[in-house]
Amino acid sequence: MRKVLCVEPVIFIYMFASSLTSPLVQQFIYRRLWEEEYNSTFVSDSNASACEQNKSSPAYIKQKEVQEKASIFNMQLDLTGAVPSLIVAFVIVANGDRQGRKRSLVLPSTGALIADICLTVIAYFSLSLSILFAVAFVTGLFGSMATFLGGGFAFIADVCHDEKQKTTRIAVVDLIFGVVSGLAGLSSGYFLRGIGFTWTFVTASLLHVINIIYIIFFLEDTVGVSEFQHEAPVSCKELLRETFSGVYMLFKTAPYKKRILIIVLLFTFMTYLFTMVGGSSLFTLYELDEPLCWNEVYIGYGAAAFTSVSLTSFLGVYLFSKCLKDIYIVFIGIFSYIGGMVMAAFAKTTLLMFLVRVPSLLCFMPIPVLRSMLSKVVLTGEQGAVFACIACLEVVTGTISLSVFNILYAATVAWFSGFSFLLSAGLCLIPLAVLCWLLCTSWNGEDLALLVPEEVSSIESTDS
Repeated sequence: MRKVLCVEPVIFIYMFASSLTSPLVQQFIYRRLWEEEYNSTFVSDSNASACEQNKSSPAYIKQKEVQEKASIFNMQLDLTGAVPSLIVAFVIVANGDRQGRKRSLVLPSTGALIADICLTVIAYFSLSLSILFAVAFVTGLFGSMATFLGGGFAFIADVCHDEKQKTTRIAVVDLIFGVVSGLAGLSSGYFLRGIGFTWTFVTASLLHVINIIYIIFFLEDTVGVSEFQHEAPVSCKELLRETFSGVYMLFKTAPYKKRILIIVLLFTFMTYLFTMVGGSSLFTLYELDEPLCWNEVYIGYGAAAFTSVSLTSFLGVYLFSKCLKDIYIVFIGIFSYIGGMVMAAFAKTTLLMFLVRVPSLLCFMPIPVLRSMLSKVVLTGEQGAVFACIACLEVVTGTISLSVFNILYAATVAWFSGFSFLLSAGLCLIPLAVLCWLLCTSWNGEDLALLVPEEVSSIESTDS
């Protein structure tokens, strides 16, 4: 059977299934906690969720308590799966340079399948929410989203031989993430209303089964069978040593200028991801609360609105990359995100909440551009190592960010629910300051030429 080098269907199916279940898990937790607090069935009409807006009412106080409990529960759930997924992502993605990229794609898909099956059982039999912690831990052992992202982007970097197209190609993958997430978010409300939690989780499980079959039987690996694979299997200790030594050598053997650039770019990526993940993760809880009081369909509309943000961010990368350096594209994207978060903090009507996406139209640009900048700095045989670093940073940063912002939201929701959005916008000053330092110091000259693909080889040979 002839295999293909097309990883986009894998990304499409995985992201659709994951994005379909992600908002539903939050709503499932929220409804179960609501029912425990009120000792009654959660009721949702066609226009708004069960939401009390009279601040003097006892129901309003209980509603805030449910918000706080849901926020803390989500934070604890994220922490449970973070540690195992961090280790697995680092090992699997970094070893992809020798052992292939398919492992980093099939393992997270298998973990997601197990998670959705468990969610189906929990929803059908109304089991305890505490079981979700075991599900999160097991999913983390299969690598979760971090391993999938690291392997997917390393796969793209392998097949993209023209370095000038790397920024655009990675942006295309991020566009797929955004568009599919939006479509899944839009349909999630209708899935929930039409077939309920149980059958929606079953649907996601079937999608992961299809994905696993495609990866195993139809997808060709970008890394061929090497001499390492003909040798006897190495022990776990040797495998870990080789893994960590590969990442260690990435920094040790690199010229000083290249090493500093990698560290600065990783720090910029980490700080921006921290603010963006933390701020955007609160949208569902914020929209369920008063005065918006959105139901599942409106929440789906809100998630789908980010489809336009993904599309405009991709178009921004495509157009700006023709006339601007990568670093200036990152600047534009960060300012776009700041505008959206400030507006979200004071959005008290449905129309205004939808309009939050307008100033945020280019906010996704920094993520693919920074990935591309890092990929351009390293050599072909170092792609797995650098994307392993990125994947681990995404796990650590995302987990810490979700924990911090969920705790912060729980502490401030009673007096100003938009405070977390303002803080997220303010923290963007950190990556902006780092980029300004990069431009205003001696790094603005020939050292930034490292970010230009055709000059990497010549600069490295000169520095060494």
